[in-house]
Formats: sequence, structure tokens, C-alpha cells
Amino acid sequence: MRIHSASRPSRPSAARRGLGAVAAALLIAALFPVLASAQDDPRIGLGDGLFDAETASSGLDLLGHVNKPDDFFNEDNPGSIALANSDLALRDDLAFVGNFNGFNIYDISNPASAELETSVVCPGGQGDPSIYGDLLFFSVEETRARIDCGAGDVTPENRFRGVRVFDISDLANPEQVAAVQTCRGSHTHTLVPGDESSNVVYVYVSGTAGVRPDSELAGCSNEGPETPNPSRWRIEVIEVPLDAPEDAEVVNEPRLFTNPDTGAIDGLQNEPPTPNHPSGAPWGPTPITDACHDITAYPEIGLAAGACEGNGILIDISDPANPVRIDEVSDPNFAYWHSATFNNDGTKVVFTDEWGGGLGARCRDIDEPAWGANAIFDIVDGEMEFASYYKVPTIQTPAENCVAHNASLVPVPGRDLMTQAWYQGGASVWDFSDSENPQEIAFFDRGPIDEEALMLGGLWSTYWYNGTIFGTEIARGFDSFGLTPTDELSESEIEAASEVELDQFNAQLQPQIDWAPSFAVVRALFDQAVRSGELDSKKAKQIDGFLSRAERFAGGPQRRAAIAQLENAARKLGDSPKQQELAAAILELADTLR
Repeated sequence: MRIHSASRPSRPSAARRGLGAVAAALLIAALFPVLASAQDDPRIGLGDGLFDAETASSGLDLLGHVNKPDDFFNEDNPGSIALANSDLALRDDLAFVGNFNGFNIYDISNPASAELETSVVCPGGQGDPSIYGDLLFFSVEETRARIDCGAGDVTPENRFRGVRVFDISDLANPEQVAAVQTCRGSHTHTLVPGDESSNVVYVYVSGTAGVRPDSELAGCSNEGPETPNPSRWRIEVIEVPLDAPEDAEVVNEPRLFTNPDTGAIDGLQNEPPTPNHPSGAPWGPTPITDACHDITAYPEIGLAAGACEGNGILIDISDPANPVRIDEVSDPNFAYWHSATFNNDGTKVVFTDEWGGGLGARCRDIDEPAWGANAIFDIVDGEMEFASYYKVPTIQTPAENCVAHNASLVPVPGRDLMTQAWYQGGASVWDFSDSENPQEIAFFDRGPIDEEALMLGGLWSTYWYNGTIFGTEIARGFDSFGLTPTDELSESEIEAASEVELDQFNAQLQPQIDWAPSFAVVRALFDQAVRSGELDSKKAKQIDGFLSRAERFAGGPQRRAAIAQLENAARKLGDSPKQQELAAAILELADTLR
């Protein structure tokens, strides 16, 4: 096993190494200049409030907000985990917002004014949803859930922990058509389509809770790794026939953590790298790998990335019913490998560390940027190579739960951009095109719910979908955001991203993005070449003139003239990477006009 940060040792705080305050500040400024420069950030010092907290933003506007419905909100305890909003799935003009008490369906045809369509009360947590056509999959792991979604007494006979399947063809009346029990329930799950001829979808189940007794679900075992078929150190694979979802069943239990040399099923990180976290505090959670927390599948490249408590793993899913681990990494700074996102071309993967389990304040001035952060890896010949960390760069208060959480790509051509939720650290849009030098380019943040007490809240997920960023706010409700132009993100880049239209979106079933040739795509790449300095002002002016004339001519009878202008622009470009990328996009656009 490779510990990727061996060449980048964790840095104990300067104060604990005996440096004075001034020396500590200078050291932090040298090691983490972004953090040091963030002391004037407008996010610092925001006033508190549940629905009237002060806000700060740059390049990211709050378009609309909808409070949680009454069945999902407790005025006396707005931070109740039993009523917390969780993950988010999207289809057509609909958002499916998970909650520990069920799920809500919103009409998002007008993103600035989402409207509640349907509420389904179905207690049991965690409530992460996924969508596949007219089926909704729903994760359940708590012991309070009943098979029938009822609120009455829960007994071993009627208890449910696993994955529910709903038919949502009638949006007003979702119907549960299957409920697949698993030994540790489902904290999260991942959809992986079978091949076109199979007409099935597979569900990878990540269960992190305690193991049920055999008396409640036959075959469950909480015994050690040396015993026959223990219920830890594995995931479950459910096969769902799309024309008969009621027949869904577990068809495989892959041992993704097995040591290939010894055959030990607990072959990865099964003890903490140090007695305490590098901060000096106890681990929280403890990085012991006996389950995956999240698995993100990217079928177009045949890979998945598993964030598995004490490890990040790379998985071959070319045979989706039989996933196989092909690489793994660990990190002494990471407390809990939580989730993963690939870049669009599959050459990088970003893992998040949910230090504190989402309930702790981990963006304070005493928390270094390598803690509770993202780790960016380049994927080279099937192996993951550590590049850098990224953490939201502003300081949050001890009253705000803040740590890396759920994210998705923002489909700007030519760049690797991500929108990410940080609980009460807000939303951060950041660029990891240069794996070793990630940079924030936009943000939105609210003040704490209560400045006197740490209360669960903030953004659980922020996902880009068809021109809008949607976010589930744990305590408050459902948000929609729009990107606005800044020096780091142009209007053309936003327009090019907005031209990408998806039929559905599940964060753990990552889609491959393709950009149709357009002037917005060309202009986006042009802006990037100018911003990077690869186009000097004289050449940039020439190229801009060619593109402007081409765009003016393209819509009428002068199409040939538009093609000539585009070809002239491409000929003027040099050999640098951004110029060549721009030239290719220009010629591709020209071909569409012929």
C-alpha cells in the first residue's frame, strides 16, 4: 500500500512546535498563502440566524430558496438529524431532495422559484436518493425504519435497513416496489447500469452502520475477518431488473479490501496511522477500513473511485456485477475518506475527508488546510498519484460545522471546475485544472445558525445541473445558485457550461460531458488562452476580430464568409496547449457550418 503523503508530512501547528504567534503566522503565510490572505474574506464575521443569517458571495448568486416542508422541520430543534436534508438527485425539471425522514420532489423548471410537488414521509436515514428513469433508489440505515415506511413501533420483524426502490411514474403518488435488506443498511449507494442487452441496473451498497443480528436478518455476522463470511469488509451489489424492479436482490458481496498476497479480507487500513489525528485530537471518525462510505462510478471510463473510511481506492467496473480493486492510497492527515469525483477525462480524482463526521467545526483558525480537506490525485497508468490538497480558504467559527462534503463538476470546457458543499462553510467553486495548484473562483456563505452553539446545518450537496447549481441545505431547505462572471470565470465560460443539457444527474453515477461545437465553447477557450497569458494582446485582438465577424456572418447567407473567418483565426494560433485547444474547437465549429 502506498501512503501518498509520505513526501508531504503532516504539519503540526506552529504553536505546538513552540513557535511564537508572529512566527506561527509567518509560517502559515509561507506554507498556505491562500489561507493567510483570507483574513479579509467577507465570509468572516457574518451574523447568525436560521432564515435571516447574513450572507456573503462572490461569483455565485443565490437565485432562490425554499424552506423545508412542515413534516421535515422542527422549529424547536432546527438542527435535528432526524429531519436533516441529505443528498440530491435530478431528472428533467425535477429535484429529488433526500431527508432522514423521507424525500421531497421539487419542480425546478424555474430554478429561481422552485415549487414543492410531492413529499414522501419515510423515516430511517440517511435518505440519499438516486434516479434511474422512473425508479427512485433510497438509502436507509437507521434502526427506526419500517419496511412499510410507517411511523409505528419497529420490531425485528418489520424493521428495514437497506435500499428502497420507488416507482415514481406517478409523481404525485410514488410507490415502493422493492425493499432490499442488507446487514449494515445503506448509508449511501451507487447506480451502475448493466450493458444495453441486460436491461438491469446494479446498485453498489455502502453500509457503515453496525451489523444486524442473524436473528433479524439471516446470514449477518459481526464476527472478525478470520471467520466465514463476516458482514464487514465488503460492499453489496444489488441487481435490479428494470422491467421487474420488484425482483431486485443482492447478487454479489465483493471483498474490495482484500490483500492480494495474503488473502486477508481486512487487507487495507485497519488501524489508525497514529494514536491521534495530526491536530492532536482523537480521530473522528477513526480511519479504519471495513466499508466504503461513498463510491462514485464513471462507466464511460470503466472505473469507480471508492472513499472507504481509511483509504481511497480505484475500482475496475468493466464488469459492473463484479467490481475489482486496482489501486489504493492512504493519508495520515485524513480522518475519514468520504466521497470522490473524477475530472471529465478521467485523469484525476478528488477525494474528500469528512473529519468530524460532518458534525464538527473543522474550518477554524486552528485547523490547518490539509485537515478536513480534499486530496487531488492524478491517475497515471491505473495508479493514483497525490498532487495537492484543497480546502475552502476562509475561516469559519467554532459554531459552524464545516468540512469537505459533496461536489460535482461544473462543465466549463477546457477546465476542471468543481462546485462543492462545505456544510456551514457554504458553497465553494474551485479550479483544479492544475492538480498541484487548486484555486477558489467563486463562493456563497451564510452566517452560523446560532453563533453561541454548534448546530447541524449548512449545505450537504451542491451540484451543477443544466445551467444552475442546486444545493440541499440541511436545516433550512433547498437552494439554487447561478454563477456570475468574474476575472476568474468569464460570461462565455458560463454560457458554454450552460449549453450542456443532461436528462438526469446522480452524483455517484458520474456522466461524461461532451460539448457540441458552438461560439460559446470557442469563446470560453479563447478567454482561457488570454487569461493564461498564452495569447498576447495583439494576437488576442486579431483572433477576437475573426471570431466576431464569423459569429455575425454565421446566421445568414454569408456562412462561407463565417467559415473563412474561423479558418483565419485558427491559422493565427500558435503551438502552446491552450492555443492548440482553441484552434481545434474553432475548426470543429467551422465544420458544422459547411
